[in-house]
Amino acid sequence: MEQQKHNYKKIAGAVLFVTLLASCIHAALGAIRTPVGYIPKSTDIPGKSDYRLMLLQCLGGLIVMFLPKVIERLCHVDLPHYACISYYVFLYCAIYLGEVHRFYFRVPHWDTILHTYSGGMLAIIGFCLFTLFLPDAMASSPHAPLFAALFAFSFALMAGCLWEVYEYTADGLFGLNMQHYQTAAAVQLTGRGALYDTMKDIIVDALGAAAGAGYGYLLQKRRARAAVEAA
Repeated sequence: MEQQKHNYKKIAGAVLFVTLLASCIHAALGAIRTPVGYIPKSTDIPGKSDYRLMLLQCLGGLIVMFLPKVIERLCHVDLPHYACISYYVFLYCAIYLGEVHRFYFRVPHWDTILHTYSGGMLAIIGFCLFTLFLPDAMASSPHAPLFAALFAFSFALMAGCLWEVYEYTADGLFGLNMQHYQTAAAVQLTGRGALYDTMKDIIVDALGAAAGAGYGYLLQKRRARAAVEAA
């Protein structure tokens, strides 16, 4: 059973790697072939800046997809297979479906769905990290599940905030519109309108993180009760 789960993890990672690598080539060719100043007639059709963003996201995805392996080797831990697979699924949905296949424009609230999912996913990963690095605390303290949940929530929200910093930096360096501070017609928003996308993302990140941390807390409490009853 454990070997089967490991195979699923390897297959998911291989599919993601090949998909992102092919998408890098597609985005690079699109950026080269698209004339400067070309304005797409529809949001379904990528422009030159869209291809640049696509290439940036795919290259970034190829790098960060190896983050679980880096954590495992540096920290000498084995992350749960379901955590790694859920991470690969998120990258596939966010980059390949979202950017390459334009789901951010074709599917209503796709960005909100992904931010909510990522908040829950990162909270569960944070919970796993807490239990892996502090196993004695989880076994000895009755308050450990609560602190693990707080750590998981904070971990997920920190990752969400760092993502917004990345978007802000990319917008400034490459002239992108990842934070949606301007309309499709390049009209810059002002006031609360310019903050809407960023704040919405952080809020749904927090909601997803709270759900993931709450699930981990309840699961750990149930395991603790089962251990007491078994003893």
